[in-house]
Amino acid sequence: MLRWVRGFVLTSSSDEKDKESNCRYEYLFWQLDRDGDGKVDIVELQEGLGKLHFSLGKDEQNDLLSAGDTNKDNQLDFEEFMQYLKNHEKKMKLAFTSLDKNHDGVIETSEIIQSLKILGIDISEQQVDKILQSIDTDGTMSVDWNEWRDYFLFNPAENMEEIARFWKRSTGIDIGDGITIPDDFSKEERESGKWWKHLLAGGISGAVARTCTAPLDRLKIIMQDVHSKHLHIVDGFKHMLKEGGILSFWRGNGVNVLKLAPETAIKVLTYEQYKKLFTHDSTKVGNIERFVSGSLAGATAQTFIHPMEVIKTRLALGRTGQYSGMFNCAIQIVKNEPLGTFYKGYVPNFLSIIPYAGIDLSVYEILKNYWLNNYAEDSVNPGVLMLLLCSASSNFCGQLASYPLNLVRTWMQAQGAPQRNIYYFFQEIIVKEGLTGLFRGITPNFVKFFPAVGIGRLVFEKVQKILGAT
Repeated sequence: MLRWVRGFVLTSSSDEKDKESNCRYEYLFWQLDRDGDGKVDIVELQEGLGKLHFSLGKDEQNDLLSAGDTNKDNQLDFEEFMQYLKNHEKKMKLAFTSLDKNHDGVIETSEIIQSLKILGIDISEQQVDKILQSIDTDGTMSVDWNEWRDYFLFNPAENMEEIARFWKRSTGIDIGDGITIPDDFSKEERESGKWWKHLLAGGISGAVARTCTAPLDRLKIIMQDVHSKHLHIVDGFKHMLKEGGILSFWRGNGVNVLKLAPETAIKVLTYEQYKKLFTHDSTKVGNIERFVSGSLAGATAQTFIHPMEVIKTRLALGRTGQYSGMFNCAIQIVKNEPLGTFYKGYVPNFLSIIPYAGIDLSVYEILKNYWLNNYAEDSVNPGVLMLLLCSASSNFCGQLASYPLNLVRTWMQAQGAPQRNIYYFFQEIIVKEGLTGLFRGITPNFVKFFPAVGIGRLVFEKVQKILGAT
């Protein structure tokens, strides 16, 4: 059907360009206007695009309707529809021209690879061939203007940066460990203010996810503690319930949620500065620059909020009545221990950022490339679910690799821990418990991962809609 539409309505002669364009728009409009009332609402748009075989997600459909709906009545009349497509075609023409490096009127494999590389996306020739196949209609393995315009006719992406951002790593995932690499924000997002709405939505979803999974997080810290016995999850919960009642399950969660705001703010601000330091254009960042900038931003944020990490560990391991709250815990540390106590475990925490960020990015790229190589047949857009799965999987692998350092950090932060270096603690663990001892307490971490991702994503999407950031 779509190829027939292309042949029938998407060809235009140079002599009657405007007339042919208007006929094209009119034909498409009446294909979408199912009830013939001269207006297209979101339901008709969804049904019509589906029957015309234009593959768009719900977010893109809503963006399309919002972009064309100038009188804000949640519908498109023919004038609005025609004006939107005219404006959109102009922007698509600019994107096409920017890709057509040799100005021969067609886009080829090498031109796509070159343009995406400038935007920080490494892609193989095989992957580009799949992208071209999804756009190319005449089998030439190149894309002319008509094919390009047709493919992106109803896609709200306006330039090459937005098209490339199909694979932007922005999924609103927070699983309690603040060493992830921050999201990249486009110039449009920064200027429109969407970036702070995105961060606010991420902060709220992170706070909710951390609170919902706090009992598992505290259990992990208890099971990591050098003084604790080897507990199973059920026995661990029984121990917490017996020792402090049901509310003790959330001990230390307050400071864990509270540190989200300064942690995120410092990380995002310093990430932008580090990107400028390593690149001429901070909007065009490769994976190596992103890894280095993200790692340094994470290290900077952790340097500022590390005292809160120590307080969180002390509260989680504390007995009932030992501390009345986070401020009382901080006061007791100041009174009874050296100020350097607030930076116990800093070295393993700092070192954990490197394997976490490196593996997180690497696994994401591997999964992305696998999807492009095996499933990118009709669209290069993987969709929200696939992006979420890839990001969650890479996040999980990063956590797994950095877990031994996380364990040593907890041992060093615990009250009464000897003033020894990181090598001493690794040696103690391996000698006493073997290599498996490096993963002590990891089971609650596994259990909390998927609920944290699911809850975080659900809340993130809801808050984004409320803030108008979708």
